[in-house]
Amino acid sequence: MRVKAVIAYDGSAFYGFQSQTATPKTITGALTRAAKRLGIESPIVGSGRTDRGVHATGQVIHFDLPPHWREDLSKLRTMFNRLLRPHIHIKYITPVPESFHARYDASRRIYRYVLKRAEPTPFEYPYCLHVPDLVIDSLQKALRLFEGCHDFALFHKKGSDPKSTVRTIYRTDIVAFRNYTILYLEADGFLRSQVRMIVAASLMAMRKEMGLDDIADQLAGKGTVTTRLAPPQGLYLARVIY
Repeated sequence: MRVKAVIAYDGSAFYGFQSQTATPKTITGALTRAAKRLGIESPIVGSGRTDRGVHATGQVIHFDLPPHWREDLSKLRTMFNRLLRPHIHIKYITPVPESFHARYDASRRIYRYVLKRAEPTPFEYPYCLHVPDLVIDSLQKALRLFEGCHDFALFHKKGSDPKSTVRTIYRTDIVAFRNYTILYLEADGFLRSQVRMIVAASLMAMRKEMGLDDIADQLAGKGTVTTRLAPPQGLYLARVIY
């Protein structure tokens, strides 16, 4: 039986989501080790990778269950969470069709960046990005340039080999919440480090370190102005939509 699980994790405790030969300290590695202790040998398949230090509140995974776990998913969730605490938490586990695929069936993904003008406390530092010079209107103008369907060939980190670099960003929002400013980016999919590169370029435009025309030109493939990545602190995979 195939199941889907929605998970949250503290990315600052890991070297990214994807398994690596160089280190066992990855999200997938921790999930796989916990699954094996529960008698589950199925591969853990995620909706997408997150970089080192990037968090999630709504990452989705799928895996297949052996017969002895098919009747009590509530107990399975409890046992998983005992093994995964404190840095990973399974929100829920639900049956899905055998054909379900956490990555390929996803239609949209939403990322959230948490910014803070005031200096973060030691307890906040891994979970929000310090932007003391934040100018919301200027940042929003830059982010809006990325909305729509574009070829993001010059706005992703090299090292992966996607079949296509064309993606559609449906919305970019900025919302004030208590002492924080939260950026939302929703798209049909994101390339490797694409969100971090978009936010870095938008912050540079906000600071007048580059112009809006520079972003438009790079987006049009006319040349690379920046490959800077925003820090991973404060970035969350918030939701995956099917």
